[in-house]
Amino acid sequence: MKSHSPIIIIGMSRSGTSMLTRMLDDLGLFVGNKLTHNHEALFFREINDWLLTQSSGGLENPGTIKYLLQDKEARELYGEFISFAMKTPRVISFLGFTKYLSYKTPKSLDIPWGWKDPRNTFTLPFWLDLFPKAKVVHIYRHPIDIASSLITRRKRGLNRLKDRHSNFRPFYWYYLMQKFIARNRVFVDIRGGTLEEGFSIWEEYLKEARSHVDSLGGRAIEIKYEDFLEHPAQILKSLTNFCELDVTQDQIERGASNVNKTRAYAYLNDPELKAFSLDISDRLKSYGY
Repeated sequence: MKSHSPIIIIGMSRSGTSMLTRMLDDLGLFVGNKLTHNHEALFFREINDWLLTQSSGGLENPGTIKYLLQDKEARELYGEFISFAMKTPRVISFLGFTKYLSYKTPKSLDIPWGWKDPRNTFTLPFWLDLFPKAKVVHIYRHPIDIASSLITRRKRGLNRLKDRHSNFRPFYWYYLMQKFIARNRVFVDIRGGTLEEGFSIWEEYLKEARSHVDSLGGRAIEIKYEDFLEHPAQILKSLTNFCELDVTQDQIERGASNVNKTRAYAYLNDPELKAFSLDISDRLKSYGY
């Protein structure tokens, strides 16, 4: 059978990418065997992290990937290296053992497949080198809801170091050291500690994503999170057609029934967030909000 090019899901974290990916997974899009709690394929996320690290970047500072993408020699060599990695047993993390025996590499998959990762927003040109016919799904959300979520995530991370479990603090901190320092994991995302900085990150992601959507034409689809919550069945139908998923209307309706419409424009319930939105109303209008 003819192999399928992947569906690559992009968009800033907290934008609804996890919700969207879970729904597409339930409707037949294969998005990986070993997934994180955010429904990200661990295999591709680790590669994205590694690619960003090569240019001293990361999830909150992804723009530095431009140095790798602008280096023709490095870009080609890295592409060959990743192509090799996708043919090794390590790819079992994504394919699972049974699919690995049948396909050996994701490039041979003859079913609709893809993966989600906010980092894809900036590493996409690299993946398009390897999958020239790939399709892209971009979802975006109101920036103040995202900025608020980033602040909450930062506070949650820093709370790990506060005076909790005082009698066992040395043991707890030793555990944290082994979990984060020894494994070279991000302890907390420091950038995005203010509403203004969160908005700035959102702008970077949206501009980058829209540049890809514009250049790909019919091979890309863009979804506004709030529109999705308002019309989930209609947009899911468009997405399943775009992803070439064989589903019934009943399946789409069942998937749409899980949508929580109250999550749209949540910032309006917070006076501080609402006041900030009024302060930057002109900037919001330029992005369709």
